[in-house]
Amino acid sequence: MAARATRADENADDLDVEEALALVKKHPGRTGDQPSGAPRHPHHDATAWPDARVIAERAPRHGTGGRTGYLTPVAVPLASALGLTLATPLTALIDLPSFDTSAMDGWAVSGPGPWSVRDEGVLAGHAAHTPLTDGEAVRIATGARTPPDTTAVLRSEHGRTDDKGRLHVTAATRPPHTVTHGQDIRPRGQECRSGDQLLPVGTPVTPPVLGMAAAAGYDTLTAVPRPRADVFVLGGELLGEGLPHDGLIRDALGPLLPPWLRALGAEVTVVRRVGDDEQALYEAITASDAEVVVTTGGTAAGPVDHVHPVLRRIGAELLVDGVKVRPGHPMLLARTKDDQHLVGLPGNPLAAVSGLLTLAEPLLRALAARPAPEPYALPLRDGVQGHPYDTRLVPVALRGDRALPLLYNGPAMLRGIAAADALAVVPPGGARPGQEAELLDLPWASGGIGVCFT
Repeated sequence: MAARATRADENADDLDVEEALALVKKHPGRTGDQPSGAPRHPHHDATAWPDARVIAERAPRHGTGGRTGYLTPVAVPLASALGLTLATPLTALIDLPSFDTSAMDGWAVSGPGPWSVRDEGVLAGHAAHTPLTDGEAVRIATGARTPPDTTAVLRSEHGRTDDKGRLHVTAATRPPHTVTHGQDIRPRGQECRSGDQLLPVGTPVTPPVLGMAAAAGYDTLTAVPRPRADVFVLGGELLGEGLPHDGLIRDALGPLLPPWLRALGAEVTVVRRVGDDEQALYEAITASDAEVVVTTGGTAAGPVDHVHPVLRRIGAELLVDGVKVRPGHPMLLARTKDDQHLVGLPGNPLAAVSGLLTLAEPLLRALAARPAPEPYALPLRDGVQGHPYDTRLVPVALRGDRALPLLYNGPAMLRGIAAADALAVVPPGGARPGQEAELLDLPWASGGIGVCFT
């Protein structure tokens, strides 16, 4: 369990929060709604965090995806369909079971006992056998097709044969030589009839859904495919291996982003580092045919921040340009083509994670027609310092019925999120101990189908 934040550890917090608090102390009368002529908060025009998530979720509906917003459904082999979403109902192609079958190992019997037992047995997978006559029985295996005129199946533990080879009922709960009509037989169509709807459109394909489809005779499913995502990690200061040195740092987002995007339902097609060069970024973005382009860094207005200039150059439509959230406020969302969107993540690792959950998750979910997770909240065990204007996303560990805020939650830090189960949504102004906070589950912590990283 990670240690909780204390007053002595405040220097581990997001420095942007400290700067904002200093700003409030300097201008104690200021609020988010400033009168005309008052000094502007530097991110006054950014999108509110809840609004940014809604914009990202709705963005695909305005491209070539049309009214639905999700990608064009395709026929997918069962082996490749896990985690996708059904685009057509799963309808029974045949009665299930398709014939009367034995539910137990034992004897198929006809009429009242005792019964004479045939020499040959009935195994699963065998074709139809000759009908039984009254007073006749035959050994049968679980799942085997019952012979015509079978009255019931007598379980192995409920019967015995005498020295003349005749079968008797031994179950203490039943009168001698009697069985209940249909006992331990799965009748044809017990689970469904041909043409019945088994599962509706929009159902996530889980392992049981795959089993159901296979049992119903399907080889492929009509499903919404995974959105393809190209990842461009920007920055000339990044190392792919070894220890940081001479002003160079390790690339943390190259290893972090692809599996996280896969957990969010994307098919990651390209992962590439791009130096601090506007032309190189322009060529990378314009050459991509993925539905989603994800960039890291370069979203602010510094001398090597080339994302905005490139987006202007290609005539992209900015849907979100900055979000009132810490960390990660310089994130952005743009429509680069009718069928392509770009998510610009900040370069700091935890800020990039914030951008993933704010913009990439709802966008990918809409493209893949995946259902939104049910919102939930838990009380915070400890208070969390807030930003005066912006939402904060704070790593937390779940401990029973409470959420424990973790240390090392600055925008450049991964130590907190590496130990976290979720991110707590802390409103402007902060949260007191015991106050409920909305939680955003991390894919591997929620245990859902999204944990499929491969």
